[in-house]
Amino acid sequence: MSIPNHPERFLNRELALLKFNERVLAQAENPHTPLLERLRFLCIVSSNLDEFFEIRVSSLKEQLRQAPEVAGADGRVPAEALAAVAESAQALVAKQYTLLDTEILPQLREAGVSLLRVPDWTPAIHRWARDYFMRDVMPLLTPIALDPAHPFPRVYNKSLNFIVSLSGRDAFGRNAAIAIVQAPRALPRIVGVPASVAEVEYGYVMLTSFILAFVDELFPGMTLNGVYQWRVTRNSDLFVDEEEVTNLRQALQGELTQRHFGDAVRLELDATIPPDFERFLQRQFNLAEVDTYRVDGPVNLSRLKHIADETLRPDLTFAPYQAPVPPPFQSIGSPAELFAEIAARDHLLHHPYQSFQPVIQFFTAAAQDPQVVAIKQTIYRTGEDSELMPLLVHAAKEGKEVTVVVELMARFDEQTNIQWAARLEEVGAHVVYGVVGHKTHAKMALVLRREGKHIRRYGHLSTGNYHPRTARQYTDFGLLTAHPAICEDMDRVFSQMTGLGERRQLNVLLQSPFTLHQSVLELIEQEISFARAGKEARLMAKMNTLLEPGVIEALYRASQAGVKIDLIVRGVCTLRPGVPGLSENITVRSIIGRFLEHARVYYFHHGGEGKVYLSSADWMDRNFFRRVEIAFPVLNDELRQRVINEAFTFALRDNQLAWQQQPDGSYERVPQGKSAAFNLHNHLMQALGQA
Repeated sequence: MSIPNHPERFLNRELALLKFNERVLAQAENPHTPLLERLRFLCIVSSNLDEFFEIRVSSLKEQLRQAPEVAGADGRVPAEALAAVAESAQALVAKQYTLLDTEILPQLREAGVSLLRVPDWTPAIHRWARDYFMRDVMPLLTPIALDPAHPFPRVYNKSLNFIVSLSGRDAFGRNAAIAIVQAPRALPRIVGVPASVAEVEYGYVMLTSFILAFVDELFPGMTLNGVYQWRVTRNSDLFVDEEEVTNLRQALQGELTQRHFGDAVRLELDATIPPDFERFLQRQFNLAEVDTYRVDGPVNLSRLKHIADETLRPDLTFAPYQAPVPPPFQSIGSPAELFAEIAARDHLLHHPYQSFQPVIQFFTAAAQDPQVVAIKQTIYRTGEDSELMPLLVHAAKEGKEVTVVVELMARFDEQTNIQWAARLEEVGAHVVYGVVGHKTHAKMALVLRREGKHIRRYGHLSTGNYHPRTARQYTDFGLLTAHPAICEDMDRVFSQMTGLGERRQLNVLLQSPFTLHQSVLELIEQEISFARAGKEARLMAKMNTLLEPGVIEALYRASQAGVKIDLIVRGVCTLRPGVPGLSENITVRSIIGRFLEHARVYYFHHGGEGKVYLSSADWMDRNFFRRVEIAFPVLNDELRQRVINEAFTFALRDNQLAWQQQPDGSYERVPQGKSAAFNLHNHLMQALGQA
């Protein structure tokens, strides 16, 4: 679909993503956030920035190389976008380190949790640290002196490294100047100090501190003039020409080994490094000043998450929440009972407020029930310690027809998915890798069960992954159903992904890359028609990202026609809300809090009919046109109202976690004003926490 380029109508994608991370960092800045959770939010920002540089900045650099004059949707050419990104990212990083050094670490220290840097070491800590270094660290270190016989080493993506300034002659009479010390990945980045030594309840020392304190042990007889930590971030996007390979799994395994040595995109340096060393490292990685980030502290803040994870101080964390198993699943005893319950009515699950256990029960019943003859499932992310995948392995061993569509190109989960695919193939499951050129991002599982003389289908559809760990952290909706139209559509989608043939007509599901985009546009146009006819017109949508120009333009038209539009977009939104004459009827909110907002929900008033879809798809080009996605309707009136309330009504009442997007792309906290405090996450924990 050709959309005219209107730069003033679209915000920059990369800058919007940095704005999202500013909102996450605001959680770390908030003094009302428990102290260890503040540290955790700080680490999340660092982890997000790593991926931002690995994927988004590397993409901008590739655009600069291939098409430097081609502007993006916001009107910026790649060089302009990179300059703006660097300015914004530098400010964000500086704010991180200032917050860490002036607030979080001092307050943790007062609470009995200390990150013990070298200047803080007592003689007892120094003796303990030296023993640890000599015993557990030094044997794994390989110093590399840079000379014609020892060129600059190959550096792994995001690895911890040190550049060492030396003087004097070594055992072979060589003059030494520079050496590189690479920290092996096998070494823990943070080590707990015995309380008797640290003299605090929880004391920690970073690997960086061990090396800074004792690196001279690697260079006996030499004079150590300085040692400085640094880290390089590389392009981590994978490229596999799916048209040219005969075995995608083998080709991807080969590509994964090279991911960690892609082109450098960012250089992080100790702020005290001398300028000549800085320029030396920039030349080694072909990076410029704009790519260089000087930091006053550890070059990898995400490692500090270990402190938040290992410190057992409930008073410094969010109050524990145990998601209940909703009725009737806590009382179901046999597979036959479970399938009878799903056959009788649809069941809506809202994680993490409700337990993931019913989903595990569904797969357990499918694997154990002798009446189940086949299981079909999509896998995008599932985790190394998945509870579900062994159930599929068991089902295949029991002789059931198990078909699994594994997305091997799920970013940063490729290796885990390859390993599960191999295990499933070993036990006779049918494993396919989706559709060439289209990632399989749909989240669904279908069980075929023999009942009498017929086969009945049972389905599970979700907005999130089959990943029990993230189900405790991400907000997602799931639906257990035996609705004939939905389950028949699921079967048709599976057949499309595993076989060949023309596109099959679906009854109720919307599917990318075929009907989802056009259906969303048509539903928006129908709201426009209602508005122009003087009828109530309303549209609400919740997602992670809003980018697709065609949908944005349709939303602008709807706003101009008088349709009231509320968008809840956690992350990137390139639409400009609240612009007179363009989008004054559109509001955009972002909810940032204890849980990661992840569900995609679309609501259309539709003349009072109230159409509600749950989906795996954000409103992005890739989700509409380059992925296999589904959106499934909530057909039960009671469950539909639940979705409206839990996805929209309560989110629009929130005045604690909510941010309002401004026309220029900035965000302001939604003021509490005279209203009572309302926290979406706390409300849903209370409302749905009663099993």
